Formats: sequence, C-alpha cells, structure tokens
Amino acid sequence: MYLGIDLGTSEVKALVIDENNDIVASHSAPLTIQRPHPHWSEQSPASWWEATEYLMTTLREKCGDHWQAIKAIGLSGQMHGAVLLDEKGEILRPAILWNDTRSAQECAELEELAPELHQVAGNLAMPGFTAPKLLWVRRHEPQIFARIASVLLPKDYLRFKMTGKKISDMSDAAGTLWLDVGKRDWSDALLQKCGLTRENMPSLVEGCEVSATLEPGLAQRWGLHSSVMVAGGGGDNAVSAIGVGAVSPGDAFISLGTSGVLFVVTDAYRPAPQSAVHAFCHVLPNRWHQMSVMLSAASCLQWFCRLVGTTEATLLDEIAQLSDAEKAAAPLFLPYLSGERTPHNDPNARGMFWGLTHASQRATMGYAVLEGVSFGIADGLRVLQESGTRTEQCSLVGGGARSPFWAQLLADILDLPVITHKGGETGGALGAARLACLAAGKSLAAVCEKPEVHKIWRSDPQRHAALMQRYQQFMALYQNDLNYRTH
Repeated sequence: MYLGIDLGTSEVKALVIDENNDIVASHSAPLTIQRPHPHWSEQSPASWWEATEYLMTTLREKCGDHWQAIKAIGLSGQMHGAVLLDEKGEILRPAILWNDTRSAQECAELEELAPELHQVAGNLAMPGFTAPKLLWVRRHEPQIFARIASVLLPKDYLRFKMTGKKISDMSDAAGTLWLDVGKRDWSDALLQKCGLTRENMPSLVEGCEVSATLEPGLAQRWGLHSSVMVAGGGGDNAVSAIGVGAVSPGDAFISLGTSGVLFVVTDAYRPAPQSAVHAFCHVLPNRWHQMSVMLSAASCLQWFCRLVGTTEATLLDEIAQLSDAEKAAAPLFLPYLSGERTPHNDPNARGMFWGLTHASQRATMGYAVLEGVSFGIADGLRVLQESGTRTEQCSLVGGGARSPFWAQLLADILDLPVITHKGGETGGALGAARLACLAAGKSLAAVCEKPEVHKIWRSDPQRHAALMQRYQQFMALYQNDLNYRTH
C-alpha cells in the first residue's frame, strides 16, 4: 500500500491507497492560522508535525494488519512557506505562509536587485513567494536571519522530521524564486541576492523519485518498516494534478480551496510574468506547468457564512433556489480579501460588495460571492490564453468541487466543459500517494489514470452571454478601485 500526506493551510490530510489505486482509508486534522498583525499569516511547524503524528495513529487503527504493507510515502504541501531552522534543526520563528503579504516592499527591492529574476525564476516577485519573506526577515529580524542554517518549505519540514534529511523537489522549489526553473537547479545568483547560498538550501530531486527512507526510530514508532521510501513529492497544485491525471500538455484543472488555481500542464518552460501567471516545474521530469492563482476562493464563502451565521450547505441550498432574475439583479462581489495575485499582482486589492439595496438578501449576496470568485478564475483563464496556452476542458477539484451549482456557474462563465470526478476532494493527498507509487517503481500509465468522471458541466450560451455583461462590470469595479487608491 502507499500513503499520501497533504499539508494544506486549513488541514493536514492523509490517505492510503492499495495496489489497484483504490482508497483504503483517509483522515484529516484541522490547522489554524495566526494573524498577529495586518498582512501577516503564520503557522507553527510543530502543529503540522503534531497533526501528522495524530493522522498516522488514526490511519494505523483504520488499516489494521494492512498498515505494515505500506511501501512508500508521498508528500504534498502548501507552497512558498518559509520554515527557518538553526544549525541544530530547531525552528527559529513561526513559518511565514503563502498568503502573508507583509513583504511588498521587499518584492520591489528584489525586482531591482535581480533584473534576471523573471527569465530565470519564471515569475514576478510577489509577497507570497519565499525569497521576499527572507529579505523581510533580514531587514526586520536580523538576529534571527543571522542564525539561519536552512530554509525549508512546509512539506519538506515534514520530510525532515520523518527522515532526518533536508530535501525538496523541483515543483515546490520553483515557488521560492531561487530556482532556475528552466534548468531545474538552484540559482546561485538569485540566492546570493538574498544573502543565502546553496548551503542553506535542501538538495533537489524530481517529485516522482525517491528522496530518502524513514528514520528507523520513527518507522518503529509508526509501526512501519524502515525501508519505507519517501517520494520527492511536490507543491500542492502540481501534486493535485497527479491526483486528477493532469500529466500531458494541455491537461488542466481548477482547484477551489482556500485559494483558487487554474493549472495547465506544458511541455516546455513558458514564463509569462507580465500578467502574474506562474510558470513552475511539474512533479514529473521534462514537464512544466502554468498557473493563475487567486488568493481567496472557497475562503470567501467561509468568510461570508461566518458573517451571516449560517453553514455553507444551507447557504448553497438557498442560492440554488434563486431565480434567473434574482441572480441578474444580485450585487457584484470582488473576492480580494487577502489582496490578489493573477492577474493584478496587487497585495492591496480589497474585497467589496457593490450594488446593495433593501432587496439584497443572504442568498443573493452568497450568489455574488460564488460569482465573484468564478470571475477571478475567468481573469486567470483570460491571461493564460493571452500567453498562448490552450485548453479544451477543465477538471474541478478542492472543497468547491462539492457544489453542483458552482460547477455549472464556472462552466457558464468560462465557456468550457467543467468535469467533476468521484472522490475529487482528495486531490492533494491522492496525488501524493500516487507519487509514492511512482517512486516505488510503478509506471506512469498504471498510476496516473484520470479518476472516474462524476459529471460533465457544459456552458449554456444564453447564460454565458448574460454573465459576460456582469464580468465586464466586475473588471471595471477593480479598475475604479485601483484608480481611487493610486491617485
């Protein structure tokens, strides 16, 4: 059997699959985010490890005697987080997360320091990435910066606790701004601009290769063999791609989790930083991918539900009852609750409801939230298409994939077939387990079949036309707010 561990922002998920790719058991453990100051977003790496230990105990009970049949473990994780360790491997400060936007000033500094950044790293300097976070620490916490021996990404901290080895993979490393993404190796020049060297970095492997084996003491405690291999693993989106079988050029999926992602596989390194499109390595050799990323997706829905004191299930039911006329008259919502990446690269972008009246009710505002997030995904598709990337259809994964209404809305807005899969909510953890299979020597064809289709949602031409009128207003609202903020 094969184990996949996915370290997300809101939870750690783990699942076990057998030789036939069937899910045997799965479980998750919640995580919380600390926001001690505006723009800050942090987590304690110790809490990730605690959650992982709890999951291993739980899954061991669920699997019973079969637990010892686990041959390899794959890892998936939230990208860009900065885990800073001293010489003894002790944590120096809480991890600064991907959705932390404190380092906007350092991004401008890095762009100036490293004119080669866009071509080498394939991306603009944005506060989400790891490199600007280290420049921030160097400026604001010099006593901590001076003690840094290693910088690890979140899932690589779990690997370090599991194996004692500091190793990363190409896909996750591509999100640091220190990787030469075309060459799939650290860039000494970009590291040096941040006061770091290769010595501070983990060694690199491909996501589907063996990185290390379990540390014997830990293996014994977990009830596993010390010969259990740990695959390179990858950043959450590239690993989710393995979970939905997105392995060939043109394969695409939308992930509606805390953040929103549109992911397309490419056969070459194709940077398009001018529109804040991300170009990263895939978890497979000689494969890359482009991504548009919005910082708040399903988290907008969670935020609104907290605000109005209802559950997502109840609100989605109410939204589904709305008439076409009610939806057409609904307010518009900008989903920029944590700033925005693609296509605006604007950490100061703000969320808003526009067009409220006495007739506005919980359901129409809830609809506006779903629609606004979907328009944000449409922004991403537009700039990917402008960069020359084509896709015929999109799979839908993440928490938002559980809503039939949202799947249909996305198909109508994007004017593309949207495919939901059976078990689509386990994307990252399933992909991680599949990477474990590949590391153990199974073939790509045997492991990465596309999961069974649950339903194909197709665009309705009339609804698409009506939604495009609202989309034009959505784009104008952001532009007006930007003009207001910058003049």
